[in-house]
Formats: sequence, C-alpha cells, structure tokens
Amino acid sequence: MNKIEVTELAKDLRDAIAGLETSEGLQDAGIVIRVGDGVAWVHGLTKAGYSEVLEIETDEGVVEAFALNLMEDEIGAVILGGEEFVKAGAKVRRRGEVLDVPVGEEMLGRVVDPLGRPLDGGPAIKTKTRGLVERPAIGVMGRKSVHEPLMTGIMAIDAMFPIGRGQRELIIGDRQTGKTAIAIDTMINQAKQKTGVVNVYVAIGQKLSKIARLVDRLKEEGVMDQTIVVATSPSDAASLLYLAPYAGTAMGEYFRDKGGHALMIYDDLTKHAVAYRQMSLLLRRPPGREAYPGDVFYLHSRLLERSAKLSDELGAGSLTALPIIETQAGDISAYIPTNVISITDGQIFLETDLFYQGIRPAISAGLSVSRVGGAAQTKAVKSVGGSLKLGLSQFRELASFAQFGSDLDEATKAQIDRGQRLTELLKQPQYQPMSIWEQFVSIHAVTSGAFDEVPVVKTKEAQGAVITRLWAEHKDVIHELNKGDKPTEEHLKVIDDITAKIAKGFEE
Repeated sequence: MNKIEVTELAKDLRDAIAGLETSEGLQDAGIVIRVGDGVAWVHGLTKAGYSEVLEIETDEGVVEAFALNLMEDEIGAVILGGEEFVKAGAKVRRRGEVLDVPVGEEMLGRVVDPLGRPLDGGPAIKTKTRGLVERPAIGVMGRKSVHEPLMTGIMAIDAMFPIGRGQRELIIGDRQTGKTAIAIDTMINQAKQKTGVVNVYVAIGQKLSKIARLVDRLKEEGVMDQTIVVATSPSDAASLLYLAPYAGTAMGEYFRDKGGHALMIYDDLTKHAVAYRQMSLLLRRPPGREAYPGDVFYLHSRLLERSAKLSDELGAGSLTALPIIETQAGDISAYIPTNVISITDGQIFLETDLFYQGIRPAISAGLSVSRVGGAAQTKAVKSVGGSLKLGLSQFRELASFAQFGSDLDEATKAQIDRGQRLTELLKQPQYQPMSIWEQFVSIHAVTSGAFDEVPVVKTKEAQGAVITRLWAEHKDVIHELNKGDKPTEEHLKVIDDITAKIAKGFEE
C-alpha cells in the first residue's frame, strides 16, 4: 500500500476546490467555533483582510466585528458590542470593506463613540463621507516642514517650547498634574484667537463625569461648535478603546485633506496601550515586555505619523497632535513613555513637585523640549523667549545657593531674584489663555529688568496692571503686536514707558 503524504493530499484537495466552477450567489462564509471575552474565533473566512468588517448572525440580529488575527485556519475577530448574543455555531459573513467612520462638518459640536454613534442625546448623525479608521500616513513628498505657529495661549509653552501646525508634541506627567488642563486651554485659545482650527478631543477610557464636565466647559467657552469629542469610558469594551484614537484621527484628517487645520488630543495613550494589551492577550498573541505585545510601538507610530503639515500641492492643510501619557512616579523611562517620546517631536513634562508648590502649569523647563516648534514661533514671542529660557536655567543652577542668602554676591542675587519673578510670571490660571501681545508684554517686562524692584509676590498684579493700561490706551500697538511680528522701536518705547510707570507704583 502506497503511503500518502498529508501535505500532498491537502494540496491536491485545495487545487481541486480552486478548479471548481463557482456559481453566482455563493459567498465566502464562516462559522464561529468559540467565543469569549469580546473575541470570536471564526473558521472558514480564508480571504478576510486585516481590519475588515465581519457580520455575525445572531437571534437578536447582526452583530459587527472586525478581523485582527489572521491565521491559516481561523480568524480572531474582535466584537464591537453585543457579545452576549454571539454563540458558537453562528454564521459569519464578510462585508467586503474595511472599518470606517462617518466624517465631515456634520460631526462638529457632537459627542460620539468611536463608531460615530451620538452619545449626547442628539439626533443620529448623517454624513456625506466616511473615513477609514486605519489609513497609511502621508509620504515624505506630500509633507512640508512645520512653519506655522499653533498658539496654545500658555505663556510657558509658547515662549519656551512652541508648537507648530503639523507637529506632534507629547504632554507627559503623573496623574492629576494638569495634563488635560493644557489640552483644554489650547482648544479654548483656538476659538478665542479665531484661528479656525478644528479640535478633536479623544477621551480613551475616561470617567464619564470628567467628559461631561469637559463638554460643559467647552460649551461655556464657546468652543464646542468647532470641536468633536470622541468619548469612551472605562466600562466600554477594549475594542472601542482601541479604535477611539484611530476613529478620531479619521475625523481630523477630513478637515486636513480639505486644506483646513485640525488639532488632535489623545487623552490618554497609556490607557490605549493597556486596552490593546488586553485585546492582544485575549487573541493569544505572545506577550513581551510588561506583557505588552511586540507591536505596541507600531500601535502608536502608525497613529501619530498621520499627523502632518501637507505640501501646497495637497492643499497645505495640517493635523497637529497633542498625545497625553500618564507616568508612574515621574518615571519617563518606562516602556510606553519612551516609545511615544521617540515618535513625537518634543514633550511637555509636568512635575508633581512643581504642581504642589503652586507653580501651575507645572511645566519642567529642564525636561521639556520642542524639536521643531522654534521654526514656527512668532517673531514677537521669539524675541523674548531666549532670555526667558536663559533666566530660568540660570535660576535652576543657582537655586540651591539661595538658602545662603546674604553670602551671595550681587550678580548672583540679581539672577536669583530675576528667576523668582520669571517663575511667578509663568503661573497662569486655567481657562485663561493669553494672546501674543499679552505674552510679549509680560515676558518683556520681567526680562528687561523693569520689574526688578517690584516684590516677587506682586509680579502677577503688576503684570495685570500693565496689560490693562495698554488695552485701555494703546489699542493700535496691541493690534500690531498681535500680528506676531517683532515690535518696532516706537512700540517698545510705549511698552517700556507704561511698564516703568506701573513698576514704580508697586515698588516697596
């Protein structure tokens, strides 16, 4: 009796099946062999593609899933809600399309889930277009270097670590240090300065009470009509948390591709990585460092690379990203923080110690950096930003000597005093972003030495007085400064005169 090799037999069977003439009406169908924890294992769909939408027939109607694990004999599909209705033996069909979400102007002012379904109690959203959740990033030749400023309205950021349109600037720090506050202030500033930038805020596994407070605040500030909020809560399935940033990016890309400008805020990518880890472990992928799968870097790199400043040929639109990462005990060398730091164009590091000292925003001048924003900085703020950075770094070096007080020479004392005033100046209340002229005037007043005789505790008061006087008496100067150009000698003389007069009133 001849021995038949199993592999040969399988090959012959496959060849015979492939040679059969297919009749109309036949479709690629599969069957659920097991299901659990939001994952359905499907046998029979050999032609399914990555991220393709699958329809599972249940007694309660069709349940959607998308293919994530593609193996030779079975597919691991992640269920998008309605898992409790899916049972082993259920029929599965391919829809023949990759996962997409509704995009367009109709989304503005709405709170939606990652599939574009409304969560704000409003009517169903009907859009003319849909955008792919997964999409390749724009190539090298389709991009332009970052050259337009994206003002946050936060003096410490705009002066020292500026952000340009198309940049990816990471906001990183421990929990409850003001990361989301920076993102919200940036969104408010876009509305106040009438920049026309569309905000897309992606809440990944955030408490619903926090999202509700945020939406109320955005409505109060008049920002909501140019904002899309993509919301997921901790109780949502891991699949929705995983999809949220990609779906939000697809909504932002719509405006970028039409020649507009959009700002993406991912709050936060730490929870996103945890959701992906959960899904990967359920799909039986081998775990790596900290139990994350091997492709966790690719998870965020393919997301953040979609943010770009487009070339003039493609419409010169931009997508700017402000991803947020939460650290544990300020450890920025952990796995996910180092991954995202290496993908982004700089980071704004928030220190817990500074926060509790009352320095808010608690931005670390030493560990924060912007790798491209300087090219996009307004000339007005740039002209004073250098001396601000220098003054703060000198103060940091000398701060340890400050305790000796009287033993210091006059020059060192002067540097420490200047540093204390700069630190006081950079304190900024939440929801009060500053325009270009306010930032320039404030920094110039301290770095030029006009406030040297003003007591440190009265620095903010003196700053407010200068801004109020200029607003009341010199609107023409304000208008010119707000264009962002370097101020003329005449403008500087006006500012210096007013600053000197007000400083005199605050001297002890």
